[in-house]
Amino acid sequence: MKPLPQISEAEFEVMKIVWKNAPISTNEITDRLLQTTTWSPKTIQTLIKRLVTKGVLSYEKQSRVFVYTPLVDETEYIGQESNTFLNRFYNGNITAMLSAYMDNGRLSESEIEELRSLLSRD
Repeated sequence: MKPLPQISEAEFEVMKIVWKNAPISTNEITDRLLQTTTWSPKTIQTLIKRLVTKGVLSYEKQSRVFVYTPLVDETEYIGQESNTFLNRFYNGNITAMLSAYMDNGRLSESEIEELRSLLSRD
């Protein structure tokens, strides 16, 4: 499997909207992002265009409206990014990563219990 394109944090915010609501128009993406960011509509349009250029989004013109759908699966993308993070900062050692999170108080007791539950599954 070939690696998925790298996308910026801002582009990822656009993708979260598309993954959740596809197919979705430019105006709908813009309206949703204007509620949670300080970006201008022009900035949002630029981010959408970049994602199309990177091959992460496809679009179809319906009348005078562009409607977008993802070309990359959300779970697959997040899995790739998680592996990149794990390899970059912890040499692929998930035990070292979890230990660092626990030692620095980054995991709550409920998160630790949830991990225990996951690990004890057959």
